[in-house]
Amino acid sequence: MVDLAKLIRERIRDVDDYPKPGVVFKDITPLLADHVAFAGVVDAIVNHHGRGTIDKIVGIEARGFILAAPVAYHFGAGFVPVRKKGKLPSRTDAETYDLEYGTETIEIHLDALDSGDRVLIVDDVLATGGTARAAADLVRRSGAEVAGLSVLLELSFLHGRDKLRNMDVHSLVTV
Repeated sequence: MVDLAKLIRERIRDVDDYPKPGVVFKDITPLLADHVAFAGVVDAIVNHHGRGTIDKIVGIEARGFILAAPVAYHFGAGFVPVRKKGKLPSRTDAETYDLEYGTETIEIHLDALDSGDRVLIVDDVLATGGTARAAADLVRRSGAEVAGLSVLLELSFLHGRDKLRNMDVHSLVTV
């Protein structure tokens, strides 16, 4: 039997001073290249929430898309991208938030979610919680319900979970 948490830790590499000096970037590309690790991550997210419980999966740009799309497929749910400002082609709602190294604005299409949809937000890393909080705010403003947040890796020393107190936060690995 595979120890998924151990495998995930072994397949994520640290890249110092990227994208800015002082930031340690968590590179998930080695994990994505390993079929057992990648499939294990997708299966663990789906199993945590249970099939048939989610209507839409919101994936946060950009690495969140990579994890969210196969999760949506396995749920039989729609995939909804949340992108950086100006990247979506139709009418959008936007939310600005603080990152660990600056500020950012994300957007969602106004017609992407239906009132009452149960939505799972998926991203690769939970750091300060700003991106996840902004995505949850966008989902709630649409009339949909946030069923939870699933992330591959939680950086607990940045206390991002503190911004998500009223949310089911599921992390596969916490450091």
